[in-house]
Amino acid sequence: MNIYFCGSIRGGRQDVAIYQQIVTCLKSYGTVLTEHVAFPELELVEKNLNDAEILERDMQWLSKAQVVVAEVTQPSLGVGFEIARAITLNKPVLCLFRPSSGQRLSALIRGSANNRSFFVGNYEQRDDFEKFIQDFMGYCSQKRTV
Repeated sequence: MNIYFCGSIRGGRQDVAIYQQIVTCLKSYGTVLTEHVAFPELELVEKNLNDAEILERDMQWLSKAQVVVAEVTQPSLGVGFEIARAITLNKPVLCLFRPSSGQRLSALIRGSANNRSFFVGNYEQRDDFEKFIQDFMGYCSQKRTV
């Protein structure tokens, strides 16, 4: 399974250690096309690409993905764009949010949850997000075989 992972890049890298944990978990379910989002040295990976090239590359990966997992605690215009595009492409989406961060999750994200194609999970520790990911991947696998 191809997995598209989203996390804040230019909006702030405060949660990069959490992104690393999430990507590690996701790799047990398939190929994480956007593993670089969890790299602490991300700017080195993308230094030779302009904004249009990043957009083109990421949209190609998004098209190839079967599912999208987004860590949405740190507000990010880019992550919101990726989620909206995933919805347009009929990709199942799991948004992971950490309430203890002091952030408030956008009503547009929380209100989109329908437990059919768009899921939102509140987590505080690794066991929590691993359970949400396990349930989401199980749901997506069943849906693909039906």
